[in-house]
Amino acid sequence: MLDLAFVRDNIELVERKLAERGSALRLDRFREVDSSRRRLLTEVELLKSQRNKAGDQIGALKKSGGDASAIIAEMGGISDRIKLLDDRVKQVDEELREILTTYPNVPHETVPVGRSAADNVEVRRWGTPREFTFKPKAHWELGEQLGILDMERGAKIAGARFGVYWDGGARLERALGNFFLDTLTREHGYREVLPPAIVNSASLFGTGQLPKFAEDLFKLEGSDYWLIPTAEVPVTNLYSGETLDAADLPINLTAYTPCFRSEAGTYGKDMKGVFRNHQFQKVEMVKFAHPDHSYEELERLTGNAEALLQKLGLPYRVMALCTGDMGFGSAKTYDIEVWLPGLNEYREISSCTNFESFQSRRAGIRFRTGSKGKSELVHTLNGSGLATGRSWIAVVENYQQADGSIEIPEALRPYFGGTDRIPALKK
Repeated sequence: MLDLAFVRDNIELVERKLAERGSALRLDRFREVDSSRRRLLTEVELLKSQRNKAGDQIGALKKSGGDASAIIAEMGGISDRIKLLDDRVKQVDEELREILTTYPNVPHETVPVGRSAADNVEVRRWGTPREFTFKPKAHWELGEQLGILDMERGAKIAGARFGVYWDGGARLERALGNFFLDTLTREHGYREVLPPAIVNSASLFGTGQLPKFAEDLFKLEGSDYWLIPTAEVPVTNLYSGETLDAADLPINLTAYTPCFRSEAGTYGKDMKGVFRNHQFQKVEMVKFAHPDHSYEELERLTGNAEALLQKLGLPYRVMALCTGDMGFGSAKTYDIEVWLPGLNEYREISSCTNFESFQSRRAGIRFRTGSKGKSELVHTLNGSGLATGRSWIAVVENYQQADGSIEIPEALRPYFGGTDRIPALKK
């Protein structure tokens, strides 16, 4: 959520920045409500000044033995009016807060201006896509042929956009999650946490999913519980309403959880295989950083995700998202796109974002330097490190062999007991 004072003092800048995001939002309602608030406050201050002066008069009259009853009666009416106006100011403040919850974050000055994904800017790429001596297959073909991915049974027991992993397919998913967690904790200083996969509405409000994106979520009927769309939600809210010690920043956390998304508005897109399912697993990285260093931490966060792909030997590119393609709460985002031979294109496997104080203002997460220092809003960041389902796709497609088997990347072999491949089925 944007800062009220910032919007009030920079309303034209905010309006221009939101327009750069492609937002049709106008700040006219904000102007109207804020102007009403100023009028109310002016009247309240005037009435309080009158009441203070009358109080002096009443004191003087009582001291001299005069009759102050008329002034006291008049002030009773003014006090009632002040209470009424104070209540109205509280209502207007809440209305302003509700208006602010509908505004996306202001893009950082380094974010390229653009209207869609076509305007995203490539920052760098790593690795060279493999040249196959045969026509590479897509993961859903390979999974079916190897008997390690079963979309038909997933649809039978749950519906469309669900899959079942068997044997080496299930082990590969598990190996990827363990490999990501081990690398992030042992080599990059992340602390592992296992949070609930169910959260309340307050948590989803804190990270910005509610109220705007309720249709993208799964809600448990008759309760205030929701299935998490990503571990970002519970992990970020671990510190909601708390004040952290500046000496502890940055705090780096990682979690491996199931994720649930309704994928509203995406039907007909990526329907084959497990690229865009209702349920998937993901390792998430979350950072709580000092505002002076959060963009350095964004580069580190992105680099940590890249390091995982490099260890797996998977070619990728890093894209700086333009203003029109960023998420609601993002101040700046890098997407990491992995090469998928089955589709013959790069597709997103990690999104690394600096939210600045957008989430911490909603969730009430602050930090303080020393016991007497002034508290400030912390900056929050997160990124996939990585989505295991999409990493599964990338490994299967990039490491497929002419005989139909899947070579296991060297980095994952310790999680397979040293086995170097998922064998082709015997004919």
